[in-house]
Amino acid sequence: MTLSTAKTVRELALELPNATRVFENLGLDYCCGGAKSLEEACRAAELPVDEVLQKLQNAAQATECEPAGDLRSVPLADLIRHIVTTHHKFTREETARIARLLDKVCGVHGKNHPELLNLRDIFQGLVEELTIHLMKEEQVLFPYIVRMEEAVLQKDPVLPPAFGTVENPVRMMMLEHDSAGEALRAMREASRGYTVPEDGCVSYRTLYQALPGLEADLHRHIHLENNVLFPRAVEIEQASKARLSRVS
Repeated sequence: MTLSTAKTVRELALELPNATRVFENLGLDYCCGGAKSLEEACRAAELPVDEVLQKLQNAAQATECEPAGDLRSVPLADLIRHIVTTHHKFTREETARIARLLDKVCGVHGKNHPELLNLRDIFQGLVEELTIHLMKEEQVLFPYIVRMEEAVLQKDPVLPPAFGTVENPVRMMMLEHDSAGEALRAMREASRGYTVPEDGCVSYRTLYQALPGLEADLHRHIHLENNVLFPRAVEIEQASKARLSRVS
């Protein structure tokens, strides 16, 4: 596989699923900041582009040995089911676990490590936003996308939603994704890259292992929505409107 530094980080993440692991390990933003070319992203992160290309090439070879389905062509209903049962479920369960860990660690170490209190404030704000965000997706946006796809497949007219066009909630969800990304970056900064201090207990270490795991899953989660689900939903709606205009 020939990889080009002119391709965007988002394109590489879509074409090569294992690329997301490479990007996570290197700290390259492929979800909210995926519009940058690989060359631009490497320059901004002060990473040698040749080394990044080699890591991606290795990931490409691994992917070719284990071919995966193209997320740009699977039914949106299946993709949504995966997002909800995998990423939404993980987010709810893991944020609840981390909240308990944070309270415990803050109670023991908060006096000597006040950055923990700041970290907890940021985390609580993120959880509040995510709770509402996931609910809006599951109760409003996702059901509409599924109905829209079903109507198109059956060649039935797509009933206009109360929100006018699917682009409206998609735009709002992407803005909320940006906000989540900012919170993740703020938590990483507050914790000095999740570096456990010398006096950190087992719970402290467990907490600083759990938070990067949540971050990685949210990155993958946002990538699937921003770069796969949402563009395809907008495309389906636009194609449906174009077809109706030709018929009329």
